[in-house]
Amino acid sequence: MLQIPTFQRKAVGFALKWIKGILIAFALLLFSCEEEIQPDPLPDLQAEGLSEVRGGPFTIVKPGRSIQKTVDNASAGDIILILPGLYREAITVNTPKLTLIGSGKVVIENPGEEENGITVQANGDGFRLYNVTLRNFESNGVFMIRADDYVLSYVTTVNCGDYGLFPLLSNHGRIEYCVAKGHTDSGIYIGLSEDTELRFNKTYENVIGLEIENCTRVVAQHNSSYNNTAGILVVLLPGFSVTSASDILLRYNRVVDNNLPNFSVPGGGFENFVPTGAGILVVGTDNTTLERNLVMNNNFLGIAVASTRLLGGLAGLPPEAFDLIDPDPDGTRIRYNVVLKNGASPPTLPLPIPGVDLFWDGSGSNNCWYGNQYDTSYPASLPSCQGI
Repeated sequence: MLQIPTFQRKAVGFALKWIKGILIAFALLLFSCEEEIQPDPLPDLQAEGLSEVRGGPFTIVKPGRSIQKTVDNASAGDIILILPGLYREAITVNTPKLTLIGSGKVVIENPGEEENGITVQANGDGFRLYNVTLRNFESNGVFMIRADDYVLSYVTTVNCGDYGLFPLLSNHGRIEYCVAKGHTDSGIYIGLSEDTELRFNKTYENVIGLEIENCTRVVAQHNSSYNNTAGILVVLLPGFSVTSASDILLRYNRVVDNNLPNFSVPGGGFENFVPTGAGILVVGTDNTTLERNLVMNNNFLGIAVASTRLLGGLAGLPPEAFDLIDPDPDGTRIRYNVVLKNGASPPTLPLPIPGVDLFWDGSGSNNCWYGNQYDTSYPASLPSCQGI
């Protein structure tokens, strides 16, 4: 074997560290540029010309008037323009293809002990919501149940109980440019749903920033999740009518500094067992692809791929709890991600899980990793993707 002089080895080592530093700096610049390509916020829409912007006809709600009364009187396809102001009420939507647009700063606040800020029920297919802030509701900012073909855009939720945005059994949706802060479960959650896109959203100071649960065909891209207990959770859980989850793509997301202590309400669900310091968790889902995400400075795990049994073990579930699902992740592809400086301070757990950049519990089949920038992994050698 060729012997290299000591001073040359040191020089090579210094050069490699310098190159790595340049690559990290370039990655940070790249992902910051990705965030900067977001368009300007939705402009203050004035009554004149709104029909040209949104297609009309429209109805105006002024401060001091009731949004709910206007919604109750609306017909399918109507557009409701909400003028700037503070509205203390909760809203229920049962009309199809209804659009609510905030013009300027529109804040919808809990008037007392209301559970949801906006509830969209099964007759609310085609619902559109733009440019409003909801705050201080007991359970959810926006709750949707069996309402397909929806758009939530430029919606901000603050301290709305469990969930900021909560579409359930709602397919063909788009959530974009939204902000969710201060929720005891998930800032943005989609569950038991198909064909959904989440893009350019920001979640922080939640237990889980962004959660995709028992869903199929979901794309989450250009989102930023930071200062949560866990940044992004992609999961298949038992106990639901939908018993599979697959074909989920996460790309160009920024998931950093998710080290907030878990402040979920005791006696809740799986959120009680989400460990502090997690970046992206892929738990039990199939055909999940993560590519070109930036995952840094999460104290426990950067990107983790694991069986639902592992999370169930933290929650104390018996083996028979998983009889109706396949809890192991299959076909996961982790490619071209920057996953660095994770695992510095892992929490104490009843299961021996190390703090690392990349983690795999060994479960499932056809899971692979390729082209990632990372320093630590468990196991030390991860299966490589073929044919790339």
